[in-house]
Amino acid sequence: MPSDVEARLSALHTLANGAVTGGVERNLVVPEAIPAAGLVIMRDGRPVVESMTLPRTYHLDHDVEFEFYAQGATGREAVTDARRQELGAAIEADRTLGGLCDWVEAQPVESDDQRVQGGKSMRVDVVRVTLSYATTNPLT
Repeated sequence: MPSDVEARLSALHTLANGAVTGGVERNLVVPEAIPAAGLVIMRDGRPVVESMTLPRTYHLDHDVEFEFYAQGATGREAVTDARRQELGAAIEADRTLGGLCDWVEAQPVESDDQRVQGGKSMRVDVVRVTLSYATTNPLT
């Protein structure tokens, strides 16, 4: 049986994977190729204890990052914008991941254009999604 932490991450991945055109990879190390519809990678990130109340309840914010990749001479911004909108709509439709979180919130996008030696330039957008929840054991 997976831990509650893994259940939350899996639920977020399933939600995003079903909503984003082309799907969402999870913890892919390095993108080897960028399809025309873009590539989205979810990185598990890390939880941070925001506070603790008694009886022993940890209130955590778990920041997960989504990386949006698009490559080509033109249209990169439109591709990443479309994929971000798909993710945003999915999060808006299920702010608690089916009751696993108290709240799920996406942060504003961070964008960067990168040169690829011998290849087409690449657009990388990063969106941090925060899973807020309470637990009596932060390891499960």
